[in-house]
Amino acid sequence: MLRFTRAKIGKILKPQIFSDSILFLIFAASMTRTRSKYPIRRVIHDFFIAPEEERGSGMKERISGLRHYIDKIKPSFVAGGNFAWLQSTFEAFESFLFVPDKTTHQGCHIRDAVDLKRTMITVIIALIPALLFGIWNVGYQHYWTITEEVSFWHIIGYGLSKALPIIIVSYVTGLTIEFVFAQIRRHQVNEGFLVTGMLIPMVLPPDIPLWMVALATAFAVLIGKEAFGGTGMNFLNPALLARAFLFFAYPSAMSGDKVWIAGQPDAVTGATPLGVLAGGGNDLPSLWSMIWGGIPGCLGETSKIAIALGAIVLLTTGIANWRIVVSVFLGGTGMGLVFNAIGYNAYMQLPFYYHLLMGGFAFGAVFMATDPVTAPQTNAGKWVYGLLIGIFAVMLRVLNAAYAEGMMLAILLMNCFAPLIDHIVVAKNITMRKKRAQMKTKTL
Repeated sequence: MLRFTRAKIGKILKPQIFSDSILFLIFAASMTRTRSKYPIRRVIHDFFIAPEEERGSGMKERISGLRHYIDKIKPSFVAGGNFAWLQSTFEAFESFLFVPDKTTHQGCHIRDAVDLKRTMITVIIALIPALLFGIWNVGYQHYWTITEEVSFWHIIGYGLSKALPIIIVSYVTGLTIEFVFAQIRRHQVNEGFLVTGMLIPMVLPPDIPLWMVALATAFAVLIGKEAFGGTGMNFLNPALLARAFLFFAYPSAMSGDKVWIAGQPDAVTGATPLGVLAGGGNDLPSLWSMIWGGIPGCLGETSKIAIALGAIVLLTTGIANWRIVVSVFLGGTGMGLVFNAIGYNAYMQLPFYYHLLMGGFAFGAVFMATDPVTAPQTNAGKWVYGLLIGIFAVMLRVLNAAYAEGMMLAILLMNCFAPLIDHIVVAKNITMRKKRAQMKTKTL
């Protein structure tokens, strides 16, 4: 376990930390592209905690020692060992620390060190800006409503006290179910929950009861994933399924103006911009407030700047498909302009760009709609899928005030139609190819 002394913390905060941070980020990024066997926590130690003259030295020896220890206990967890029934669990932890050394020897296969775990970790890295800002915003909103001036660290501490338990409950509940099903099926542990376990807390209010988080997580994993075969087989986004479950089963905990600010006094209203519009009001936050994120809302959805940083990570690494992200925003923009042209009420007259900044539209477009499992696989299908999500999200908001957060239902709806979209695109391509083939035969 790493020990952070006062002297070491002071050393970390020196100016040269900027260059070390750049070097560390480059090294961490290379881990996802190469067969590196450095545990991430030891990399952090050798880059930041160790004395400057020793940074990077001894890393191979430490890794070799850890590798030797894992190899030593491994026979107990394989067939014939005392703990063979825990083989899936052991392999999950082993492959989390080290890139698997198994390779194919025949047939046509893609050999790449970027396995599913490394892909999921990249998504987690992309979520960190929104998560950190959300933790700060939870504390900021709390102290702002009680009109108490406190230090930055008091704000962070309060935000952590609300966000961390939700994250822990989400991971403990989901991973327990994943490990149990892996042992029952004698399969490897599915890595998809590494991201789902973080996304679920980020789409929930900060003051939601923890037992509701556990119940919603269990429902999402059991009904949304395991019932269909686990990671890669689900057709609905599990994080949004958890949110939808709570929205319909416990609407008072997921809507209104009393759930978005932790520890909110009864005399203070904490309505989100969508809640204000749904209630017929027009006292919206400024455009800049909705961009930088100092407004009530779910843990991860308020700061569009933080979401944009995550989008850059996902798009540059190729984890998220740019066609879906762009088409979602195009669909929302188009539907907003249509309502602006109609102008029947104040909600329709709202400038279209407000729809892109309110609620979970941006967060859903970047982190939810781009889920490769529940989205279409064809390029043309991705455009159709994203456009319809943007259109339906804005349409649900404006035409049905009972579902102010239309993004959740829009994505879940299009998850159901993603296979049909791909089928239509593929069928159309087949028809066009047949026609071209027939025309060639006629000319001959």
